[in-house]
Amino acid sequence: MSDIIHLLPDSVANQIAAGEVIQRPASVVKELVENAIDAGAKNIQIIITDAGKSVIQVIDDGEGMSDTDARLSFERHATSKIKEAGDLFALRTMGFRGEALASIAAVAQVELKTRREWEELGTLVTIEGSRFVKQELVSCAKGSHFIIKNLFFNVPARRKFLKTNATELNHIINEFERIVLVNPTIGFTFFSNDTLLFDLPASSIKQRIVNVFGKRMNQQLLNVEVETSMVLIHGYIGSPESARKRGAQQFFFANGRYMRHPYFYNAVLDAYKDLIPTDERVPFFLYLDVDPAQIDVNIHPTKTEIKFENEQGIWQILFAALKEALGKFNAVPSIDFNQEDMPDIPVFEDEQSVSFPSINLDRSFNPFQASGQEYTRAPINWKIEDYGMAKSGGTAKKIEKPFFDDEDWDDAVPEKQSCEVNLLYEQEEEDKVKDGAVYLQYKGRYLLTAIKSGLLVIDQHRAHIRVLFDQFIEQIRNQKGVSQGVLFPEIIELTTSEAAILESIREDLTYVGFELSNLGGGSYAINSVPSGTDGLDPVVLVHNMVVTAMEKGSDVKAEIQNRLALVLAKSSAIVYGQVLTSTEVLTLVNALFACKTPNYTPDGLPVLTTWLDEDIAKCFN
Repeated sequence: MSDIIHLLPDSVANQIAAGEVIQRPASVVKELVENAIDAGAKNIQIIITDAGKSVIQVIDDGEGMSDTDARLSFERHATSKIKEAGDLFALRTMGFRGEALASIAAVAQVELKTRREWEELGTLVTIEGSRFVKQELVSCAKGSHFIIKNLFFNVPARRKFLKTNATELNHIINEFERIVLVNPTIGFTFFSNDTLLFDLPASSIKQRIVNVFGKRMNQQLLNVEVETSMVLIHGYIGSPESARKRGAQQFFFANGRYMRHPYFYNAVLDAYKDLIPTDERVPFFLYLDVDPAQIDVNIHPTKTEIKFENEQGIWQILFAALKEALGKFNAVPSIDFNQEDMPDIPVFEDEQSVSFPSINLDRSFNPFQASGQEYTRAPINWKIEDYGMAKSGGTAKKIEKPFFDDEDWDDAVPEKQSCEVNLLYEQEEEDKVKDGAVYLQYKGRYLLTAIKSGLLVIDQHRAHIRVLFDQFIEQIRNQKGVSQGVLFPEIIELTTSEAAILESIREDLTYVGFELSNLGGGSYAINSVPSGTDGLDPVVLVHNMVVTAMEKGSDVKAEIQNRLALVLAKSSAIVYGQVLTSTEVLTLVNALFACKTPNYTPDGLPVLTTWLDEDIAKCFN
């Protein structure tokens, strides 16, 4: 029997390696820009077409390469960064493995022009799918100019899994932000389809942050700086007022390299404990400088995971530095009495007595008594098992995955919303059932009725959300949203990446009823909002839709419709404490059980539950 183990050709081996290093166009941009930084570039230009699927160009004014180095740079494990294994623990460069260019050349058509400063002519190298095409002398500028065409042209299975242009562009911008934030002394320009997205001159770290994420960040940042023998930590964190539920910019850097570090991230969370809501996050830009011998970056192909020799010690130093920065921040602004517009502070005389308001209590009130009408009955010809209810402890089974998580959308709905809602839905005569259960309203919050197995309890507010959501989503899906103009347009400020995503979903926003005008510089005017959104914050609505698109891709028309329907349902639903007539109770219950999923709200909260007979009996021994 012949041998079955054989060596793979270099082209195949490079494609396999490319699967780890080059996952999408953003990976190409990251590797090429990091190479330019290692080459000592002072200015780097990035030009992409079709989100990098068609063309990626990276142009730098770095040292350049000789003709021999230019050809050798595309070989696997060919690098100028290290010479022996010990060099891995003294790294100060972004790259070191020598895999990037070989991996890129394995899955794309690559053209490199490069020249060193003292040479009159440069070198042109052309490679297609690991196949060397040509090398020749050429006139070109000092530095290197990479052109990557038709990424994954020879790996169609990989290319078809690329996302939409908006999504891939967002990934590129994310990588770009991570690089420019840690290299403020280098100038960057970024073009996408001939549109200038970023023009970042060399600057300080804080100015670079403001240039990337907008002027509003300037007033939110608190300085952090501490130097010890173990680590130097510097950077900026957001004030507690800058906390937001989604889309907070959060960056850790170690020795000039972006990293993800859940352990250090917990130090940030602990530092802000009791200062911000638990479901909100603040922006931070933290830079750690450590002896290279005490960290290991050679863990993951993307080099975003870093091991530290003394993580606990650094955690304590980081936590203390954050608490110190927050302690210096005066959360309560002082009153400046030298200003012209001094506050009007009323004067209270000592002899004045304070009268407390009187509260009249109706001690004869019975929450189970009907509101001036006879009880009406609703049908109970449904089985509690059909709605996924548990049969113990009166609790509902936990839904495995909510339709969507809307915690971050609550900011769009005013905290106190009082509205009168007509629950008298029209029904056909044959739909009305005379025989059924008696429903009692308890404390303006729950509806109670007896069923065969015990006591059924319905949350009337959540039940109404469920009913209204189904109505709103049907209206939104079946017809274009009706807009209503606003008297004074609201202005929303977006980062460059957020603005790019907004443009990709702008048509969907228009469909549901939003009308926006691009004011330039990441600012948009919200001129019209969907009809029925009175009292809601349009800025929060639009921003959350943009963040949703960034997280789930730009093809989010259905997601936007669902979000809008839920916000409308929450803002229009009856409030807790509202007393319903027996007719309104009956109508609400009938409408609830006409829904496909009456036992849960669209965001996964239980609407109804049961208290079984045996559980009630246990209370009486």
